[in-house]
Amino acid sequence: MAPSGPGSVRRRCRRVLYWIPVVFISLLLGWSYYAYAIQLCIVSMENIGEQVVCLIAYHLLFAMFVWSYWKTIFTLPMNPSKEFHLSYAEKELLEREPRGEAHQEVLRRAAKDLPICTRTMSGAIRYCDRCQLIKPDRCHHCSVCDKVNNCVGFSNYKFFLLFLAYSLLYCLFIAATDLQYFIKFWTNGLPDTQAKFHIMFLFFAAAMFSVSLSSLFGYHCWLVSKNKSTLEAFRSPVFRHGTDKNGFSLGFSKNMRQVFGDEKKYWLLPIFSSLGDGCSFPTCLVNQDLEQPSTPAGLNSASKNPENHQFPAKPLRESQSHLLTDSQSWTESSANPGKDKAGMSNPALTMENET
Repeated sequence: MAPSGPGSVRRRCRRVLYWIPVVFISLLLGWSYYAYAIQLCIVSMENIGEQVVCLIAYHLLFAMFVWSYWKTIFTLPMNPSKEFHLSYAEKELLEREPRGEAHQEVLRRAAKDLPICTRTMSGAIRYCDRCQLIKPDRCHHCSVCDKVNNCVGFSNYKFFLLFLAYSLLYCLFIAATDLQYFIKFWTNGLPDTQAKFHIMFLFFAAAMFSVSLSSLFGYHCWLVSKNKSTLEAFRSPVFRHGTDKNGFSLGFSKNMRQVFGDEKKYWLLPIFSSLGDGCSFPTCLVNQDLEQPSTPAGLNSASKNPENHQFPAKPLRESQSHLLTDSQSWTESSANPGKDKAGMSNPALTMENET
């Protein structure tokens, strides 16, 4: 629970500031609808066939854009489930023990059955002091929400990607169909009405946003192809053996399926279809000895064979495992089925993608 006081007031202010871009985009979208559908298509276009085609295509893109944006901003961040929270006795032990090996020993005992394989930069168990829980892999404490969750992450990352894709298509379509009328504006080929100014500003706005969205969308496509969050792009995840920038990458096809799912018919729709539960992830790392002590980042590097992906030291959820078993065979020693835990009821945890 977040503490009250001045810190709570600051968090409320940050939440208000968070909604300012949402309001701005909503107002801009409303104006673009009026400018394109009314002022350009109905008022300025003289060819009926062109009007019909443009209005149908525009409304399809508009609907997908709004649907994706709605799902992105209103898919609520969720908290890790009970299994990641410490018991009352474990919390008391942590309070009594000084920072150091004894403190870590308490966390290691609490995390021994959890599906986690990442560590801090010093090789310690990742623990959130404010929320008093062990962090799932690729999960971070959000400074805006003041809790461990996702802002743009596992639960809505697919929606965010589709939002970028459809907003880019939306802007490119407007710029392409508005271009000839934008040229007429400068050659005095348009009637002297208020429509001509909407047409001019509409083209400028669509062209400007197309440039910025194309770079942002391209960057996130690269992240998906490498199976990285935005944080992992700048700071490689730390495993038991040390850092590995490609530790979660399973190859382009499987990386795509982790975000978009197995059923291609849902890929272009803002419907949740991502694989897994957002708290355990398959890796391409060779299994580490469970008795091997954690080592500080960068002191060791594990040997990897890209053709022989294996399970991480902790068990994966069943919904994630099939990504690996498609092309690999496993021995009984690869995982301990006795430690497998049922999938969490919460489908929306994990990595915070700070965009």
